[in-house]
Amino acid sequence: MSRVTNETVESAPESVTPELKDLEQKFGKVLNIHGAMASSPVVLQTYVAIQQVIEDYGTFDAPTREAIALAVGNVNECTYCQSAHTQGAKGAGLSEEQTVAIRRGDVDFDPKLHALLQVAREAAAEKGNVQDATWQAALDAGWSTQELTELTSHVALNLYTNYFNHMVKTELDVPAAPSL
Repeated sequence: MSRVTNETVESAPESVTPELKDLEQKFGKVLNIHGAMASSPVVLQTYVAIQQVIEDYGTFDAPTREAIALAVGNVNECTYCQSAHTQGAKGAGLSEEQTVAIRRGDVDFDPKLHALLQVAREAAAEKGNVQDATWQAALDAGWSTQELTELTSHVALNLYTNYFNHMVKTELDVPAAPSL
């Protein structure tokens, strides 16, 4: 059971109503994570701000962003994020089998993506620390220093949502991700 009340567009603090309406329109409903975040305007506004900066300045395409979210969500054992991003990844063109492979760390269908996700997984697991060999493997696979640096923002966003879901015990309102 969630520790917080999920706000609706009608019940949310006025300072987050426009953002919650936008999220409702984007996803077809107010997802539990967004409703729970709306209970504290700073939480929802931080989430929206990071998302907006990534949208405005980020270089990764939608499948790559979803793959990062799946990898980080798996490292952090966030059921909600793994489930939500499985749906997002499928919407971005990845197959369900690919989402499972990404979560397992077995991205043999795309060696370049595998190298990027290894950096993301290691950063998430090791408090931002990444071995030189892991970083170099990503460079050798074709990722630029700028892209690997940008990855920090994606990892941070997903850590933010993973930790939020763990803290408030967000109830699942999307189809569960396949078991590993």
